[in-house]
Formats: sequence, structure tokens, C-alpha cells
Amino acid sequence: MFKKFSNEEVKDKSKIKSSQQRAIRQAIQDQYPSLDPYFENVMPKKSEIQLAKCEGKINLVMIDGEPVFYNVRDGPYYPTLRVHHQYPFMMPTMRVDKGAIKFVLSGANIMCPGLTHKNVVEELANKPVDNNTPVAILAEGKEHALAIGHTQMSSQDIIQVNKGIGVNVVHHLNDGLWKTPKLD
Repeated sequence: MFKKFSNEEVKDKSKIKSSQQRAIRQAIQDQYPSLDPYFENVMPKKSEIQLAKCEGKINLVMIDGEPVFYNVRDGPYYPTLRVHHQYPFMMPTMRVDKGAIKFVLSGANIMCPGLTHKNVVEELANKPVDNNTPVAILAEGKEHALAIGHTQMSSQDIIQVNKGIGVNVVHHLNDGLWKTPKLD
């Protein structure tokens, strides 16, 4: 989704009313309850939230010009990788085997066999995830996420079917959003 993202793709960037700011803050807080003790650090009440509307109906939630969350249309909010690296416990994670890393870093979706490799399948079985859930993707042996996406099927289905796309990748390291830490 953000593979070739740049400032030129931002159609409109505007300050939003305080009622919309409260609604966005509340939606993000409801979606990521484990972030509650740190929420004031992520989205301070005193700072002004800006909303950037991009191509493809993507909305970027920004604080001081820095993208912190995004969503597509009225869908769930996803944190940027920069935010996730600061608060890695905020969302469910899935781990891919070493062979899938170069494909994920080039923006490819994650196929079920990459998630069910013998080195990572135990972690998938112990942390059940539902279908269409935002998840962070970690590489085998690494502690920081290399991508953010959403599941195409539940973790149990990924293990049983072991075929097709398991996670749809929407943001990864070195994509356009990662290379744009601030929007001016």
C-alpha cells in the first residue's frame, strides 16, 4: 500500500475539529487497549492532530507532521512501524521464517507456509489471532517488527490450510511511509 508513497500522494492535509480529534483518539484507544498507560505519550492531548487524505482512500493521522496511525476508508487503525517499534506490545504479532524476510521487505504478502515453518509454527499456535485482525510481522530471531498487515484468515486456519495468503502486508520497512518520517 505504501510501497511508493511520497509527499505528492497527499491530496489534502488539514487540522481537524476537536470533536473529530476526540473520536480518532477514542477509536485508537479502543482498538489498542494495551497502549492505555502510554497513550498520552503517543497522542498527547495538548498536541493537535492533523489528518492527511491520500490516494486510495488512505487517512494518515499525524501529530506535529509525523504520521503515527493510518487507516483505509473507515477501517481499523494501524500504527506506523515507528510507533510500533516504541510500543511493540500494542498489537498481536506473527513471526515469519528467515526465507520469507526478503519477500516481506519488498512488500509481498505473507503466504501461509512462511508462517507455518517448523521454526515459527509453535508461536503461531500459542497466540491465536482472528481473521482480518491487524498484526505486526516479526522475523525469525528478531525482536522488532519488519511489517504491519492484517490477517486474511485466522491463525488456526493458517495452520490447517497452509496454502494461500495468510497476511496482507500494508506497511513494511523501507517503504514510502517509512522513508517519510514527517510530512510538510
